[in-house]
Amino acid sequence: VQLQASGGGLVQTGGSLRLSCSASGRTFSHYLVGWFRQTPGEDRKFVAGITWSGGSTYYADSVKGRFTSSKDNAKNIVYLQMNSLKPEDTAVYYCALKRSAAPDGRPERYHYWGQGTQVTVSS
Repeated sequence: VQLQASGGGLVQTGGSLRLSCSASGRTFSHYLVGWFRQTPGEDRKFVAGITWSGGSTYYADSVKGRFTSSKDNAKNIVYLQMNSLKPEDTAVYYCALKRSAAPDGRPERYHYWGQGTQVTVSS
C-alpha cells in the first residue's frame, strides 16, 4: 500500500486549502483514512478521519466546522478541505490508513503512512 499526500502550501489566515491523499496497492473497503498533523517538537495529532466504504467522518474539536474530509472511491483519493485556516493550523499534514473502519485518533493504530505535506498559514 502506498499513500501520497499533496496540496499543501502557503495561505493567509482565513484562506482555504484542499489536501489530497492518493492510495494505491490494494482495495480499501474496510479501512479508515486518517489525517494527522505535526509541528516541530510535537507528536502527530489526529485531525480528521473518514471510513473508506461508508464515508463516516470524524474530526478533532479544533477543526470541526472548518475542515471536511471526503473521498472519491473510483480514484482512490481522500480529500481534506480546510477552510477558515488559522496560524495554529500550520503543520506538516500526513494521511494514514488503518486496517479497520473503527475510528481512532492514535497514530500508532495506523498501518500505512504517506509522506507529509507542509501547510503554512500566515497571520
